[in-house]
Amino acid sequence: MIFINKIHAIFNTFSNKNAFCIKNKYYSYSEFYSQIFSISKKIEIECKNQQRIGIIASDDIETYAAILACLLTGKTYIPLHPHQPSDRIQQIINQAGIEYLLSKSTDYSFDGIELINIENNGEEVNNSVLKIPDESIAYTYAYILFTSGSTGVPKGVPITYRNLDSFVEAFFALGYKHNEDDRFLQMFDLTFDLSIMSYLIPLCIGACVYTIPDTGTKFTNVYSTLEEHAITFALMVPSIITYLRPYFNEINLPHLKYSLFCGEALYKDVVCEWAKCVPNAIIENVYGPTEATIFCLTYPLNNIEELEEYNSMLSIGKPMQGMEAIVVDENKNQITNGTKGELCLFGLQLTPGYLNNERNKESFFELNNKKYYKTGDIAFINDKGNFLYCGRVDHQVKIQGFRVELSEIEFHLRKITNDINLVVLAIGNQNGFNQLFAVFETEMQNMEHIIDDLKQKVPAYMIPSEIHFVSSFPLNSNGKTDRNKLKELIQQSK
Repeated sequence: MIFINKIHAIFNTFSNKNAFCIKNKYYSYSEFYSQIFSISKKIEIECKNQQRIGIIASDDIETYAAILACLLTGKTYIPLHPHQPSDRIQQIINQAGIEYLLSKSTDYSFDGIELINIENNGEEVNNSVLKIPDESIAYTYAYILFTSGSTGVPKGVPITYRNLDSFVEAFFALGYKHNEDDRFLQMFDLTFDLSIMSYLIPLCIGACVYTIPDTGTKFTNVYSTLEEHAITFALMVPSIITYLRPYFNEINLPHLKYSLFCGEALYKDVVCEWAKCVPNAIIENVYGPTEATIFCLTYPLNNIEELEEYNSMLSIGKPMQGMEAIVVDENKNQITNGTKGELCLFGLQLTPGYLNNERNKESFFELNNKKYYKTGDIAFINDKGNFLYCGRVDHQVKIQGFRVELSEIEFHLRKITNDINLVVLAIGNQNGFNQLFAVFETEMQNMEHIIDDLKQKVPAYMIPSEIHFVSSFPLNSNGKTDRNKLKELIQQSK
């Protein structure tokens, strides 16, 4: 396993360098390894033959050490969010068959679970060395992440060691210039797979990981970390710079070498302005669902003046090493002429399938002896071979019998309002028909002229029937706009 060998070598080479900065406290690679070794011994003694191990995923060094203890000993870890409802955590525990739970806190109690305290007891490693697992673990699950399921039950996405190793190999093949002196931002909740790149890659090269506080406002915490610690490599969701946009004139981050975005559509206007804040950074839009291990397509913004876009949403580029992407129609026939269809993925980073076979039949299909995953994203390929993201299949709705892409309405409204942050939602009414709502992140204002302008751009059935104003959009734990929460707020207001 490439990443396991890399990390083991780093512990020996850079033992005195800082591995993490958490809540402004630094931890060296030597200290971190001591934590990992201590937890691995507890796993070996107390978990016995149990393969799958739950971890209460808090922002502390013990949690990161627990994750690495599992990965470096060939176990499967399942991160559990400490602030999620206990019923949801119990559902995940039951689905994954977890019997042991690693946690720094003893304040948790779940049915059929033995809690193992991982708080550091000051144990010395004394030059002990963890046994490196061999290649036989390749098809063993490295981790299982649970995302929202359409039935209300969390959906388990297992990623194998081979999947994760393939991502690491493909990441390094991108040719980024980084080393042990770099400083990586880690802004994500540990149940979100973008967090894995944010700590795993720096640990492979001996760099330092800087996490952000889990209290306060996320975008301000991100900015203060970028500035105060002179971060050189940052992977963020686009929402972060949308919220920072009013302060762009005051932001100057010359130390940032790489600025990557993933998780949401990246809009051309805001990223062109962001480029002035990071004058020395290479900016890239990267794409990938959890099912394809972190991200698997990349689009470098080499020339700000010639960016490829669709409705102001930047291209997601081309597949990384070991991955393939195609676009298919409703009958799963491949489309190659620039027509929109559903983006599908195949390759070394692709999950073998959902845990307990949930939704596997509808989400995976065979084509030309290859197993593809249907992403649920609408895309097309342009004449340069780059993929253009057009929105979600589930954001493509029927209004009065017409197929409507919500992203198209959002595009026109953004242009008309000089890029006010907004979303368009489709909510079923009492008669069972979809009704369009435009929600603006601004103080209440007269929108009659905006609707009049929109009528000049789109058909009548694409005009929102109601306008709502919200002082600030609700965000999920990863900084993305929470559309479901917005829908709840609108429904409650009616």
